[in-house]
Amino acid sequence: MGGNGGSGTTAASTDKRPNELLGSWFVRSGWSKGELARQVNRRARQLGANHISTDTSRVRRWLDGENPREPIPRILSELFSERFGCVVSVEDLGLRAARQAPSVSGVDLPWTAPQTVALLSEFSRSDIMLARRGFLGASLALSAGPSLIEPMQRWLVPGPSALQQEPEPTAASRHVGRLSRPELELLESTTAMFRKWDAQCGGGLRRKAVVGQLHEVTDLLQEPQPDATNRKLFKVAAELAELAGWMSYDVGLQPTAQKYFVLALHAAKEAGDKPLGSYVLSSMSRQMIHLGRPDDALELIHLAQYGSRDCASPRTQSMLYAMEARAYANMGQPGKCKRAVRMAEDTFADVHDWDDPDPDWIRFFSEAELYGENSHSYRDLAYVAGRSPAYASLAEPVMQRAVDLFAKDDEHQRSYALNLIGMATVHLLQREPEQSAVLATEAMTIAKKVRSERVNTRIRKTVDTAVRDFGELAEVVDLTDRLAIELPETAEAV
Repeated sequence: MGGNGGSGTTAASTDKRPNELLGSWFVRSGWSKGELARQVNRRARQLGANHISTDTSRVRRWLDGENPREPIPRILSELFSERFGCVVSVEDLGLRAARQAPSVSGVDLPWTAPQTVALLSEFSRSDIMLARRGFLGASLALSAGPSLIEPMQRWLVPGPSALQQEPEPTAASRHVGRLSRPELELLESTTAMFRKWDAQCGGGLRRKAVVGQLHEVTDLLQEPQPDATNRKLFKVAAELAELAGWMSYDVGLQPTAQKYFVLALHAAKEAGDKPLGSYVLSSMSRQMIHLGRPDDALELIHLAQYGSRDCASPRTQSMLYAMEARAYANMGQPGKCKRAVRMAEDTFADVHDWDDPDPDWIRFFSEAELYGENSHSYRDLAYVAGRSPAYASLAEPVMQRAVDLFAKDDEHQRSYALNLIGMATVHLLQREPEQSAVLATEAMTIAKKVRSERVNTRIRKTVDTAVRDFGELAEVVDLTDRLAIELPETAEAV
């Protein structure tokens, strides 16, 4: 079978019929067989599956009915999901998925402390080990719709009280806590440092280190600790799991990201930190918007808002309103989108009147981020409304403000690049390709310093749009040439 992972077919291969489902998605994608093969190989390298080497003849055999072995079905599912902006499952493609253990593949997990620790330990260890062997993410599937939302709603269900959870201390367990306050503070500061590196450098550079740190924290959680220490450790674990999920999302490992987000929400519940849980849900919501599931995104945001309504700071509430606006925009509901934008702005005005300092995980949500989110909501409305110039004109001044603020911020270079790309898309909507090319070129310069497949993908999509609409323009031709030189499609570190 060569170096492509084999076909997964039986001796009765002469009886196989053309895969009409895969063929339908393939024709609608507009890809050639060579383009699909190239994308499969690139995604396989991102996953560490370097043994895969697909070509046009192999793609033809899939279309003819051959069922490829993992991780190719999962890779095809991700590629078509991103192409069409919706979840395209392995089954939707007429392929057979590998049988998976529920603890590894599902999101409907037990809401109890011991199981949360065990699953965090199991998954982080698998991530570390399988990444080395070249099969990272191969056994995972994305969840969406009720299969995702209903398990997450159990975040709101009160758990057993501390007295019910904690056994009576014995003589042997009264002095087991070995973590001092300085050691806990070091864990917290290390997590903040990882978060800062992610904002500066993207998810591709430090993801493995975050996963390793998360696994170390789960080891500590498996040792007897005082209740107060356990809660702090669960909080650290929740932040690290969310960050591992965010970094996985940033480099294109969507099923892996979702699994970390789910585990982070479980850990936040064990920590008793509702605002942190709402933040995790907002990250899940952003992923659903990226995957073309704005209805799911809205459900997750409303769950976050309801669960933290009595304890979230104005900064956190403002961020949740901004994400609510993004969901409404992608659902094509301008009235509700604009209302959520106003709520985000009005709530952010109260940030400086809040007495308690914000936790590190929400401090990223600055005025620049607020403008960036709201301008992207208007931009998304423009696309949903058939490339509406009216909504594009609403987006432009807000996006420009975000770009201007991020230009002065050395610590959030990925956000700067994303907003430059956003501004480039706004100019394309306004049929101003020359200005768009200038901004996309500037974004490329930053992208070379930021290990973010998300940034690279958005640049490529923006250039593709420019080529489709203004392909003969000299600036667009130059932009295409520059993209091939400065951002070649190579493997990303995970």
